[in-house]
Amino acid sequence: MQNAMTNVIGLGAGGHSKVIIDILETSSSYTIYGLLDPDKNKHGTYICGIPVLGDDSLLDNLIDTGIEHAFIGIGSSGNPNIRISLYNLVLGKGYSIISAIHSTATISKFSEIGQGAGIMAAAIINPNSYIGENVIINTGAIIEHDCVIQSHTHIATGAKLAGNVRVGSGSHIGAGAVIRQNIRIGSNSIVGAGAVVINHVPDNTTVVGVPAKPLYA
Repeated sequence: MQNAMTNVIGLGAGGHSKVIIDILETSSSYTIYGLLDPDKNKHGTYICGIPVLGDDSLLDNLIDTGIEHAFIGIGSSGNPNIRISLYNLVLGKGYSIISAIHSTATISKFSEIGQGAGIMAAAIINPNSYIGENVIINTGAIIEHDCVIQSHTHIATGAKLAGNVRVGSGSHIGAGAVIRQNIRIGSNSIVGAGAVVINHVPDNTTVVGVPAKPLYA
């Protein structure tokens, strides 16, 4: 006898949501009931076959009908604030936020994955690594052994973190960036796409280039 699949509602109807939908469509655990998005032009349309029902004002009604699980379908490209706000809003409404993990991701059984993580195709997370809440590990990213990725951080496509790297909350590691072993990246910091980081990065700092250096406005 097959177990009943759990209905889940998605927050966001853009590009990131399409990737999460694609992951969950292969799941034997979840059925996507619909999406919510503030853009009224999307209401009544379909994203990857999933209906856009309306905006976040429907959250109370949906949970009253028994839909108690959600995913965050908003990405972050250097500004995690919208994603963080949605995450906190949905938790505050009483929803459980699910993680979406692609079947081709390689995740060590000795690692720890927090609530609401999005782990995309071909990502690698090696032993004794910790991935916090609401973190994105994007397509083909590599998280080596003993890394700590704090909550609400985005490790972008193809980024590579060597062993024992620490990344603070709300930070963004750009596509194709490389972080040397034992490096510390502060909270709310940005590592530019393709950068090679060989020195620690303080909080609230943007670094770019090879080797990466602070970018001043």
